[in-house]
Amino acid sequence: MQSGNLRKVAIVGANRIPFARSNTAYADLDNQTMLTDTLKGLVDSCKLQGERLGEVAGGAVQKHAADWNLVRESVLGCGLSPYTPAYDVQQACGTSLETTILVANKIALGQIDAGIACGVDTTSDVPIGANRGLQRALMKANAARSTGDKLKAAVNMLRPSYVIPEMPQNSEPRTGKSMGQHAQVMADRWSISREEQDKLALASHQNLAKAYDAGFYGDLVMFYQGLDRDNNLRANSTLEKMAKLSPAFAKDGTLTAANSTPLTDGASAVLLATDEWAASKGLPVLAHITAGETAAVDFVDGHDGLLIGGAYALPRLLDKRGLSLQDFDFYEIHEAFAAVVLCTLAALDSAEFCKEKLGRDTPLGSIDMSKLNVKGGSIATGHPFAATGTRIVATLAKTLDEAGSGRGLISICAAGGQAVTAILEK
Repeated sequence: MQSGNLRKVAIVGANRIPFARSNTAYADLDNQTMLTDTLKGLVDSCKLQGERLGEVAGGAVQKHAADWNLVRESVLGCGLSPYTPAYDVQQACGTSLETTILVANKIALGQIDAGIACGVDTTSDVPIGANRGLQRALMKANAARSTGDKLKAAVNMLRPSYVIPEMPQNSEPRTGKSMGQHAQVMADRWSISREEQDKLALASHQNLAKAYDAGFYGDLVMFYQGLDRDNNLRANSTLEKMAKLSPAFAKDGTLTAANSTPLTDGASAVLLATDEWAASKGLPVLAHITAGETAAVDFVDGHDGLLIGGAYALPRLLDKRGLSLQDFDFYEIHEAFAAVVLCTLAALDSAEFCKEKLGRDTPLGSIDMSKLNVKGGSIATGHPFAATGTRIVATLAKTLDEAGSGRGLISICAAGGQAVTAILEK
């Protein structure tokens, strides 16, 4: 499958719309509209009108049946050449980091020279399915051939219980617990205090506010639907305000609305290419993606925390590159919940966890927290599930570019006990 030697893969452009809390600025928009507009913004900023790229890969977690070809349809409306292939991927919250890795691998192998990774999600337009009984009755009615059979099928559809729709469930199918409930279990297991969580959440808002005020996001976030920045940002948050909130997922729990991500709508995209292709288009090399790793844990029977996958993926990633956890200038760890970030870091610094779960003689150690999510994290920006990965890739790539050199580590936890991780370098 390889054509020649492995090639370096650069992040050369990025765009996203401001992320918006569910049922606010984007309440009337759908995934295709947001993704198409985001891709169009990237096409315009990088002057790619009519360009045939190697491929566009992306996806959404919450997706209507009619969106079965979501990314391809968005490509057809964004200004790229209609000869650009596209496909959908879904790996929960890790979706667009996974698509970044997929596109990067094809570039590295010489199969394509450039491509886009992207993601979108809206919880303002979630798919509501027909009642299972009604759905089966409709299928029988559609298959009926005689008038009598059609009438029988029609009468069968009149049951009152069939009127009740199938609503999306905010819970893990295997456990019945919501992601927040699972995160609370993790916080309890690792003895993560509410004060620690609130401090991390406050830093997320403060760092995002500073980045916006400094103009960092000026060329990464487009003006859209009246927004010029993420509307979940609370620049005036304080620990005192956060302390007044009630627990969100357990009566005496430590997780609250302030130290958890809200339901969010949004889309993001990054342009990946070889250095040579970027030079031919006059585009900058912001950073290179140099490694990726995924993991899954047994959160059902193995007593692993649902969102602890990063503590398994990161050690494997580091070992393959011969790096230590401390060999990084910046860390981007997805803040699904502040507790999850802190649990993951605690696990990596735990001799017991590293010995029993990872088979390592010594723990990976701790990190410098001043290097964590320095331009704001998911708690402040919001978290449109499939859009978070490329939001983080773009942010880290520009952070490294502004620094002039360095190395950054990304870790994103995902539903189903999974995680996606990557390394960016300048």
